[in-house]
Order: sequence, then structure tokens, then C-alpha cells
Amino acid sequence: MLAWLKSPASETQVTHGQRLWLYVFAIITMILLVTPTLIVIPMSFSDSQYLEFPPEEWSLRWYRHYFGSSEWMNATATSLKAAVLTMLVATPVGVVAAYGLHASQIKFVRMAFVLLITPMMIPVVLVAIGAFYAYVKLSLLYTITGLVLAHTMLALPLVLIVTGSALKGYDMNQELAARSLGAPRWVAFVTVTLPQIRFAVVTSALLSFLTSFDEVVVAMFVSGGDNPTLTRNMFNALRDQIDPTIASISTIMIVVTSLLMVVAQVFGRGKSGG
Repeated sequence: MLAWLKSPASETQVTHGQRLWLYVFAIITMILLVTPTLIVIPMSFSDSQYLEFPPEEWSLRWYRHYFGSSEWMNATATSLKAAVLTMLVATPVGVVAAYGLHASQIKFVRMAFVLLITPMMIPVVLVAIGAFYAYVKLSLLYTITGLVLAHTMLALPLVLIVTGSALKGYDMNQELAARSLGAPRWVAFVTVTLPQIRFAVVTSALLSFLTSFDEVVVAMFVSGGDNPTLTRNMFNALRDQIDPTIASISTIMIVVTSLLMVVAQVFGRGKSGG
């Protein structure tokens, strides 16, 4: 143990012992983050009419209720559809924007970047109110199109930041070499640059999907009617009654999110700029 504490923690001379406080802090943070999950998952298998921990009787009752409810299934389909479309829109737009800002030589690049990540700096409720009033005028309220546009606006800053960070660690001379040999710029980007920042792109796509799938504030304003989202229905269920179905849905969402993270790691494995 003493030998491990004295051994280098990285390529520098910093030892594990000097980083011990950081390890303790990380463990405490992980415990605080994981504990709610460890409580929600057992609650989802309770047979009680109310949220109960620990469960007195174990059952799949609330999972059957979730999968057997047309209301919950419709909301789930809406959320999945919106999340996939948000990912397909936000990821390429954000990647191209990040690349354009990185390769641009104009003076106001920094200002353009700040403007593009503005949705991240503004309180989400203000974004939701603005989208609501705009959609009333544009007849986009309670539509999948309106929901995807709003969620894309929230996801774009994440794509810009993740992809932009990857591009900062990428040597643009490799792309310039391909272009000097006759490759068009878009071909050089797709064949040379994109494969080396693929982990950042996959991560951006995952974050875009999760941003849409987990978002509730904007959904409360712009979704509803025939297109309510899953998180909107969950919020309403918590407000109107303590429905244990929410625990089963939360457990499923935890599993789906974990699987997506594993997929992102697998597809992003190997040499990349991220």
C-alpha cells in the first residue's frame, strides 16, 4: 500500500499519495450520485401502491403497467422519435459548425462561438417560454417538428464544445496534405479529419440523444396533445399522484443510458482526436 502511494500517478512526478485527497473526493461524489439510483431500482420492483423502500413484496407489477399502458407507450415513442431526430439534426450541424469555427480565420470567431452556445447559458425556462410564444405564431406547438427544433437548440452547444475540443487536439496539417494532393475539402474532412475525431462525434451524438430524451422543462411548454414526451408525463404523474410506474420507467432509462454509454465507448475506441 505504501509503495502504491509513493508510485507516480502519471508521467509527472505527482504520486498517488499526493492525489489521495482527489481520490477520496471522487469516491464521495460517486457515492452521492449512485445512491439515488440504488434506491430507485429496488423501488421499481415493489408491489406496493406507493413508492416504497425497501419493498416489502417484490413484483413486476409496475413494469407490466408501463408496457401495457397506451398512454405511457405513446409518450415513450414520442420521446424516442424526438431524441433520434434531434441527434440526427444536432450532430452534423454542430460538427460542421465546430469545424468551420476551428478552421476559420475571421476575427469574430470567438463571438460566433459564444452566440452559438448561448442556449446553454440562458435558463432553460426562458428558452421554453420563448419557444412557446414562437410556436404559437408558427403553428408548431405540440408537434414533433417543434420539439425537435427546441431540443436541437439545447443540444447544439454540447456538440460544439465536445467536437471543438477534439479539433483543438487534431493536427490540421494532415487534412491540408490531403487537399494538396487534390482531394476536395469535404472529401479530406470526411476521409482524414472525421475518422480521427470520431469518438467526439459519437459522444456528441449520444449527448444530443440524451439531451432530448431526458429534457422536461421545454417539453412541458411545447409538447402535449397527441405528442406528449415521456418526461412530461412523468412530471405530471409526480405532480398529480405518486405513481410507482415512474420508478420502473426511471430504471429502464438508467439501463438505456448505460447501454448507450457502452456503445459510445465501443464505437469510439481506437485512435481519435477526442
